[in-house]
Amino acid sequence: MANQIYLDLGSNIEPEHNLPAAIKLLAKLSTLIAVSSVWETKPLGMPNQPNFLNAGVLVETNLGAAQFKRTVIHNIEQALGRTRSKNKNAPRTIDIDIILFNSEIFELDGRQIPNKELVERSFVAASLAEISPDYVHPETGQTLQEIAHSFNLVAGDMLPRPDVSKALAEFIS
Repeated sequence: MANQIYLDLGSNIEPEHNLPAAIKLLAKLSTLIAVSSVWETKPLGMPNQPNFLNAGVLVETNLGAAQFKRTVIHNIEQALGRTRSKNKNAPRTIDIDIILFNSEIFELDGRQIPNKELVERSFVAASLAEISPDYVHPETGQTLQEIAHSFNLVAGDMLPRPDVSKALAEFIS
């Protein structure tokens, strides 16, 4: 049985190029099930940089979480020129995070899965709720739709980017 992995993708260095490129590579290295709309958001923790474009993705794979991260995610980030610095909020070509893995709860490389960003960041919740609104968070018992609706958004927090969303939708068969 294939594993279902919910991912969050973000980019603020040439994001109109790097998000579609990452989706294209994900489609080659796993089974691409769904891609959310793209949202433009302000950078967190380091405001003097370009805005981010973010999207949620659901893939299926026979790989476990650790193997998927080490092979698929790291290979895509490397192929798209991701460089890591001490500042985790620095600009990046692509950032791919595992948010949910099936309905499992575990730690992967020092990060909790389900990733806490799902309940802390509106763009992560909104993107994944668009893909799978009725998925029940294994810790909170809330659906993704309920989590997404729990945020008090201010106008301009998340701006839709239909131009980039259209480019990502091409990879769903």
